[in-house]
Amino acid sequence: MRSDCKDMPMTAEKRQVYEYWNETVCCSTHATSDPLSREYFEEIEHYKYCNEPELHAFAQFSRYRGKKVLEVGVGAGTDFLQWVRCGAEAHGVDLTPAAIAHTTTRLDAYGLKAASLGVADCEHLPFDDGTFDLVYSWGVIHHTPDTGAALSELIRTVRPGGEIKVMIYNRHSPVALYRWWKMAALKGKPWKSLNWVMDHHMESKGSKAYTEAEARAMFESRGTTLESITKYLTCYDRRTPLTKPMSLLMGPENIGWFMGIHARKPEKN
Repeated sequence: MRSDCKDMPMTAEKRQVYEYWNETVCCSTHATSDPLSREYFEEIEHYKYCNEPELHAFAQFSRYRGKKVLEVGVGAGTDFLQWVRCGAEAHGVDLTPAAIAHTTTRLDAYGLKAASLGVADCEHLPFDDGTFDLVYSWGVIHHTPDTGAALSELIRTVRPGGEIKVMIYNRHSPVALYRWWKMAALKGKPWKSLNWVMDHHMESKGSKAYTEAEARAMFESRGTTLESITKYLTCYDRRTPLTKPMSLLMGPENIGWFMGIHARKPEKN
């Protein structure tokens, strides 16, 4: 691990992200059992995979047995547990101590161990170039202030020929448009953009959502080869009244809130 990334200064914007997610560990608000108990973690896992079943097809945990995997943004450790269970050499980081405490306790509850686990900023990863076979990040880098810098770090730490799997939010989705309707149009601010709504009214301050063209440009401009971009029509989309009209207008394959991106770092010449 690199030592030059320790104790990176935190901007006011990054501090807001840190405080939100340190208080609200991903999916933990949906568990009612005693915090950090095995039952608590199983409730989180049940909620997450019932509501986000597309995640398994995207991650393909069992395909990385014996591979060196980094998860950026472990949250409550739900996905991280699967990497360890499936036999990957699993390394994990998160911006918040609360997430690392959740994940560490969760692994202990099942008698499992990570290869490494610690607090780190996704814009300044503490790993050498070309360390991992796969860097994976589900719904994380769109929350950090400089998403492009985070993506560059994910790519940097993957070995040549290795893979990057990232989920970011899709701006052309029922979730995003419905949030604009509620937080801009109905508040008498119809001139406010979808970007403004994401920034101010989607989870932590400064959150972003991207079009497919923007996502493609962000990856290709950093030299990766895109394997696939898949938009998942989620349960969150289906809970809005906009899914059917948007599906008819744009096609259901184009409008899902979750945009899964699978890319590969080119082999060295």
